[in-house]
Order: sequence, then C-alpha cells, then structure tokens
Amino acid sequence: MRNASPTPARNPEEDDFLSSVREGLRQRPKSIAPKYFYDAHGSHLFDLICTTPEYYPTRTETGILDRHGAEMAAMLGASCVLIELGSGSAIKTPLILRHLSDNAVYVPVDICEPHLRQSTQRLQAMFPALSMQPLRADYHRLPAYAIKHHARQRQVVYFPGSTIGNCTPQEAVQLLKSIADLVGPGGGLLIGVDAKKPIEMLNAAYNDAAGHTAAFNLNLLTRMQNELGAQLDATQFAHHAYYNETHGRIEMHLVSRCRQTIRLGTESFPFAEGETIHTENSYKYTAHEFRQLARMAGWHLKSTWHDEDGLFNVHYLSLSSAEPLKLTR
Repeated sequence: MRNASPTPARNPEEDDFLSSVREGLRQRPKSIAPKYFYDAHGSHLFDLICTTPEYYPTRTETGILDRHGAEMAAMLGASCVLIELGSGSAIKTPLILRHLSDNAVYVPVDICEPHLRQSTQRLQAMFPALSMQPLRADYHRLPAYAIKHHARQRQVVYFPGSTIGNCTPQEAVQLLKSIADLVGPGGGLLIGVDAKKPIEMLNAAYNDAAGHTAAFNLNLLTRMQNELGAQLDATQFAHHAYYNETHGRIEMHLVSRCRQTIRLGTESFPFAEGETIHTENSYKYTAHEFRQLARMAGWHLKSTWHDEDGLFNVHYLSLSSAEPLKLTR
C-alpha cells in the first residue's frame, strides 16, 4: 500500500559540516568531502550539469536503463525492497520502478532533505501503489535498523550515476562491504560505473561551457559562508578539474587565485597563490577493473549492460557465486 504522506526519516547521526571543514582545511593538501556539495542549491546545480552536452554519464546511463530496465528488475526481484543510495532527483529511477510489483518497497536515501522530499512526492504520484519510505542520511553511515522491518523481502541496493567513483578504491571496497552487510545473504546490487575513455572527453565533461560545474564546485564556499560563518572571498577561488591518468580519476579542485586566508571561528587557514582545496575525485573503471574491486568486497558480477560506444556500464552483482555471468549490450 502507498504511504499517505511520505516523510523522510531522520538520521540520528547528523553530518557535522563544521568539524569536517575544519579537519579538511588543516590537512596538507587541503580537502573537503564531495558530499557537502549537496545543499538545495548544489543539488539544483548538479541537475543542470546533467543536462549539458558535455556531461555524457546521465544520458548514457538513462539509455541503458531504458533499454534493459525490465531485465534488470527481473534479476533484482519484482517484489524487492529497492534501496537507492544518493537518490537526488531520482530522474532515472522510474525506469526501474515501472517494472516492479505493487508490493515492492522503494527506499530513497539522500543527504539533501528538500531534494529527497520533492523527488519522493513526484515518484509517489507516478507509482501510487508502491510503498515509499525516504531516508535522509549519509549513505556512508546508513543505519541498518532503518529497513529491518522489511527483512522478509529481498533487499537490493540501486546505486546509479557512478557515484562509487567519488570513493578511492580502498573506500569503494569498504562501501561495497557495507552494502553487502546491509542487504544480507541473497541480496543484490545494481550499480552504474563510468568507464575509462579519451581524456579530452573526460575533461570536457567536468568543465562544461555553461559553467555549471564551476558553479557547483564554488557553491561549497558559499555554503561555508552561509552556514558556518566562514570569512572568505569566493571570487578569489577558481574551479579546476582534470583527468589524472596515473590514478585513473577526474580531480576537482578550488584553486586560490592569490595569497589569502579563510577564517572559521577562531581558526585561520592561510593559502598560497595556486594552493587548492581538493573537493572531489571521480574514478573511472573498465568492466574488468570494477569486477576485481567488487570481488574484494565479496560481490560477484552477474551481468553487465553498456552502451554501444562503451562509455558507461551498469553492473548487477550478487553475494552468491552460483549465478552465471551475462554481458549485455
């Protein structure tokens, strides 16, 4: 049955933006976790990024889900509990939900409550028979108790958008292990992973001509000013994103245009000209590389779907090694 008024459950472990920023600015080199991009304005800017001609991942993954969503849902189980991590606007989610049974349960998880509420309301209107139970949480610290009452149904995680690429390989293994603990024996994982491709295409995707990615990156400084009272001049920082071929990742940085200082409470954080705050990584994986990474966390790759140009992969993984591997184009 549908919930009459889906309201995001609250995560008892609230993110500590202030302490995270302080810790990040004390580091050498300085860094702040990319999850703090996603206030309401940052989430809106990311939606704009996804519409740019340079940013191929969203439209490519959408095409894969549109063509193969029925097959994916059959592997997940039509009556499953579908837990979407980092659901955001959940634009692609209907391509899976439309193939689920009315007794399935959808649990969107996102750190931005306004975005979570709006997307859940939109999806509930599209699929009125589905039970939807939004959870405002940092999926890196997802409380297992939040879905224990669905234990009789198969639990699967849906993790689109190649968000796993924001983790280092070591962090990715730990997150995949946490997902395995969450879904338990018999559970599954449907995950989008961006593939390696020409450097020019990767660099363009994170430096769109409209400037949405730059605004998205710089919005982190605005959040620090508005929410933490940080004293800084955001105009004296510039967006910089490039593909680091050695590490197989896009890196995003905020580059100081001059010698300056960010003041936060009683602390001061000096910057030299050209010094950066490392704000995001986006690792790219071949299908083989990701299969090896997943196996380190106890997952077995069962099926892979990809576009004709090999830009993006959607993988289905299981904790059981009994099912045969299937590759679909």
